[in-house]
Amino acid sequence: MKTFKDKVAVVTGAGSGMGRYLSVLLAKDGADVVACDVNQETLNETVEMLRKYNVSVSSHVLDVADKEAIEALPQKVIDQHGKVDLVFNNAGVSTGKHFKDMEEENWDWVMDINLHGVINSTRAFIPHMIDRPEAAIVNTSSIFGMVAVPGQTVYHATKFAVRGFTESLALEMAQTNENLQIHCVHPGHVGTNIVANSRMDEEDLQTDEERGSSIFTRNQPTTLEEMADSFREGGMHPSKAAQIILKGVKKNKRRIFIGLDSKLLELSQRIFPNKYHRLWPFFMIPMMIFRNKKPLKSLD
Repeated sequence: MKTFKDKVAVVTGAGSGMGRYLSVLLAKDGADVVACDVNQETLNETVEMLRKYNVSVSSHVLDVADKEAIEALPQKVIDQHGKVDLVFNNAGVSTGKHFKDMEEENWDWVMDINLHGVINSTRAFIPHMIDRPEAAIVNTSSIFGMVAVPGQTVYHATKFAVRGFTESLALEMAQTNENLQIHCVHPGHVGTNIVANSRMDEEDLQTDEERGSSIFTRNQPTTLEEMADSFREGGMHPSKAAQIILKGVKKNKRRIFIGLDSKLLELSQRIFPNKYHRLWPFFMIPMMIFRNKKPLKSLD
């Protein structure tokens, strides 16, 4: 895809983090933006940021776990914007219990948003994109769709599944419709609100050794608020993550890795498929240094 100018882009999870800055950078490049989020207040904040650009903007309060709402969205987009060229299935959540202790309700909550939301959105939008001269579906997995740690069974289940679904879909589209690009995004530590919005309690705070959280934090937090702040402030700024995603779409990269940590952890899995955790201590220093915590200068 050569340009986003005059394209219509749908972004879920647009109220904050990568979704917010995907929306902003797309608008800056001349795309009309359909911003979707479950949080009305933060969605409105994103829409205000988009008003400085000379593009058409619409917004929808949307729970991607709501199958009927997802199925109704493409027609709403077409009625307002006339077409749809790009869909960023970016919304995601997490929880923090070991599988044996996890409430089934929380398991289903993560599955419905992270996996079923991606699948249902893709299914709903493909018929409206298949004949576009240039189009792309961009599904957010994670580096945790490549490697695993304790205490994240449901998150891994969804992100490994998104990866498999997206890569298979990419092969299918390559056989039948080369104009529809399919991308799978694998962020490392990006400073978003996913921890702040997770379903956890104080008892879920375990040692680094138990949770594997030392991959993304220098010190073990003692409260949920501290954990959320540490995760948000310690990661790559989401504007830079969004920039990497959009560059990957323009270059038609099927896999888009975000951050040195993501690339190193994926490399560890390829070198030692069954014992990749043993390499992680050697990666800690470069992973912590090259985080790109500051926002893009062009957005200051």
